Amino acid sequence: MGQVNITLNGRTYNLECDDGEEDHLIRLAGQMSENLQSLRSRFGQVGDDRLLLMAGLMFADELSETRRRLEELQGKLAEIGRDRAVADEQTDVAQAEVAERIGSAADRIQELNAQLNGRSSPAEQE
Repeated sequence: MGQVNITLNGRTYNLECDDGEEDHLIRLAGQMSENLQSLRSRFGQVGDDRLLLMAGLMFADELSETRRRLEELQGKLAEIGRDRAVADEQTDVAQAEVAERIGSAADRIQELNAQLNGRSSPAEQE
């Protein structure tokens, strides 16, 4: 179990975390400290509890906005997936149609070739 000492608003806290999570916790504490300093400069020293509450609400607001944006992007991604599926289906249909036309053209070329060479076409031989 990892341990980290962080200082927020002049108070030091000894926190435990999973091994390997120390740097992440330190970065989060740094962001929290920046929020606290920003709030303190705007509102003055309004008390530890109020500053911590306001900083926590700033994080919650950022998280809420990030989740909203993620849901929006997931919706757009799903729409793109549906559009791609439709495009893939249309491509398959077009390729089948082109293959059929090429086959028909090849048959017609064989018939013309046979006529030019004075033979009956393979279709006439059947």
